[in-house]
Amino acid sequence: MEKSWKEAIKKVLGESETPLHYAEISEQILSRGYYETDGATPAATVNAQISSSIKHDGEKSPFIRVGKGIFTLKSSSAAANIPASTPVSKQKKSETLAETDVESSDSIIHSFGMYWQRDLVVWRNDPKMFGKQQALSKPVDFGKQKGIYILYDHHTVVYIGRSIDRPLGKRLFEHTVDRLGSRWNRFSWFGLLDVTQEGNLRETALNTSLASLVATLEALLIEALEPPQNRKRGDDFSAIEYIQDIDPELKEKEIQNTLRAIEQKMRGGS
Repeated sequence: MEKSWKEAIKKVLGESETPLHYAEISEQILSRGYYETDGATPAATVNAQISSSIKHDGEKSPFIRVGKGIFTLKSSSAAANIPASTPVSKQKKSETLAETDVESSDSIIHSFGMYWQRDLVVWRNDPKMFGKQQALSKPVDFGKQKGIYILYDHHTVVYIGRSIDRPLGKRLFEHTVDRLGSRWNRFSWFGLLDVTQEGNLRETALNTSLASLVATLEALLIEALEPPQNRKRGDDFSAIEYIQDIDPELKEKEIQNTLRAIEQKMRGGS
């Protein structure tokens, strides 16, 4: 295991033949056991580590940015293919800061979850809905998220709604007891609230352009409807997808049921 995020990032990029997006770098770090973290946003941490190194270490930084959110090592063959007309070391100071600041987006959507299962949530008036940025990262409770949601009967869209005046969890709970109660078993959501490193939700100032707003709307439609002729998810859609994690209460029930089943089997065999 490496001693720091920076060393773990260098190890992953050194093993890769191609540049990688910071989300993929963080996923490989955790899956290969190169570094451990209790944070909820490892991808954001990797992004910050690389961007900070490029900004503050300058030519001494081992990293180079080759695309939006995509990095490689300066010593790699991929870095040699960057056009010589725009070397990072010779950019104007203002350009360098703009290029090497932490990758960010003016998209109004910060996080989302696709096709989450209804039966992995303990439904109550104020439910918790857990998701992970990556399999080994800290779970985040999105019950108080705000934004847009979609209800599905398997993969068929049955309802689209918004959660602004009431949080996402409460809105979905209402749909378990209203006229839609028996008509959906999965849901997707697109959240306006950002996720902190500690795993909390927070509001951020909206600073979006018309072009970004249109790109976000396009991306939402592509993600939700998955039209067969669209080969990409939408331009400039940089929101982080979260994988659903089962509610701890349900995990505990599964463990207890398994233990009871083992106990009954042992009694039956004695």
